[in-house]
Amino acid sequence: MHRVVIVVQQDVVSFDLSIPYEVFSRVTLSSGEAGYRVRVCAEYSEIKTSGFGLMLRWGLEQLAEADTIIIPGTEDFSGAVSDALKAAVRGAMANGTRIASICSGSFTLAASGVLDGLRATTHWRAVSEMARLFPKVRVDPNVLFVDNGQILTSAGAAAGLDLCLHMVRCDFGATVAADAARLAVMSLEREGGQAQFIVHSAPESNSALGPLLIWLEDNLDQPLSLKTIAAHAAISSRTLSRRFLEQMGATPLQWLSRARVRRAQLLLETTRFSVEQIASKAGFGSSTTLRERFQQQLGISPQRYRRGFNRPDD
Repeated sequence: MHRVVIVVQQDVVSFDLSIPYEVFSRVTLSSGEAGYRVRVCAEYSEIKTSGFGLMLRWGLEQLAEADTIIIPGTEDFSGAVSDALKAAVRGAMANGTRIASICSGSFTLAASGVLDGLRATTHWRAVSEMARLFPKVRVDPNVLFVDNGQILTSAGAAAGLDLCLHMVRCDFGATVAADAARLAVMSLEREGGQAQFIVHSAPESNSALGPLLIWLEDNLDQPLSLKTIAAHAAISSRTLSRRFLEQMGATPLQWLSRARVRRAQLLLETTRFSVEQIASKAGFGSSTTLRERFQQQLGISPQRYRRGFNRPDD
């Protein structure tokens, strides 16, 4: 039987914990046998969440016996992880154990060093902080999950379901995974490369780049080059690029492209403007460019996105 160990830390996100427990503990093979043995462990016997406490039977010694280790997210994005847990994760990786994270659980993997040089994802709200704290990790904010073979990471919330069902399919095939998806009332159709659908939040003003980000948001419909942005910020293009990479985890033009896609998402959701009008208002210049950028970043066409998310009465 495949042994799954879920490792929880203080302030664990209870939803992230329940996803792998419910998915793996309910998998049944064609023989009628359970596909997985699932155990929840922690460094401490008592763990708190934002709403309740947990009493744990098993400790970190369980990681040495696991075939798969799952690390749910926590409310903390600081990357603070105990030395004992980091050592246990590194030891499991050396033993060839499959290790996966859900949401901000990727911070634990990154702090342990097992994501160095790898592509990884996390919740869209945490991608900038992850890129800043762990520059050796290639953070991808635009996917539901990333499968590197031994190491897997997922985005937030329901993306954890996508990741767990993906692992079930890898372990036991599509039929068993489809049964697990039906129990979870979840579709198997979403692929890992599909983008996270990101809320259109205002730029973070607590960053040193805050005023510049607000100015960029206010001028998305204008032709903005790296030179133009640097001139407005009264710094060199090289310094601007360095600060963006340090604070935002992207180049100025990458950030600008994502901001324009966010603007297009908002207009598709809340207006009846044509795609051509939205391309102009979001600063893409042409509907062709909008469609290309939308597909690249979200894995979906503007028209399909509008059908799924349009709410013009809001």
